[in-house]
Amino acid sequence: MIPISDDNPARGPAYVTWGIIVACSVIYLWERSLRGQMNAALFVLGFTPAEYFAGVSRPAGAAVISPILTIFTSMFLHGGILHLVGNMLYLWIFGNNVEDAFGHIRFLLFYFLCGVAAALVMAYIEPTSQVPMVGASGAISGVLAAYLLLFPKARVTVIVPLGIIPYPLAIAAMWAIGFWFLLQLVSAGLANPGQPGTAWWAHVGGFAAGLVLTPLLKSGETKLFGGVRRGPWDP
Repeated sequence: MIPISDDNPARGPAYVTWGIIVACSVIYLWERSLRGQMNAALFVLGFTPAEYFAGVSRPAGAAVISPILTIFTSMFLHGGILHLVGNMLYLWIFGNNVEDAFGHIRFLLFYFLCGVAAALVMAYIEPTSQVPMVGASGAISGVLAAYLLLFPKARVTVIVPLGIIPYPLAIAAMWAIGFWFLLQLVSAGLANPGQPGTAWWAHVGGFAAGLVLTPLLKSGETKLFGGVRRGPWDP
């Protein structure tokens, strides 16, 4: 299922969400401008678990940035256009409501904390992996968890492929996100450790962090398991 919209209008502009989308898009254009050096940039700026838990040192040419900082730089990098578009689509649909419920500053803190948790869980599961992890999906997984806790009854329109026909279907967020998380768990269990591919355990870690942090960082006026918010134009 691919989400394309929800019926849950935000009460104000989502500056942080939009800013992250713009930043990731601009950085991806920079990656593409490197042409043959793009993979080298991903290696230097991506998060490599073995540097933390297996004592693997960075090559001399990659020592321009501390391994600690790569936890953050990796959140803005993407390995391809579909990787970027998929992540930004999820952030665009779900991020504005979560930012609305947290406030701009707390949402930014929440986003980075979920991203850090995602990276560390991945490193804990595969401590000897020397495959750099890149992408915003770990942090966005936390955003999905927050949306699930805050707006489980909101209707999300998803595209369900029926053969070659894309079929739009409106379902409650609890089912859309619940199915998504189940897919992450199954995929994580079936993945080959240490091999290039999707960092499924990072998604699981970011989601778990989102479940823990949402009650702590949401605004006081926002209730858990609430209903759909009305827009400023609604009575």
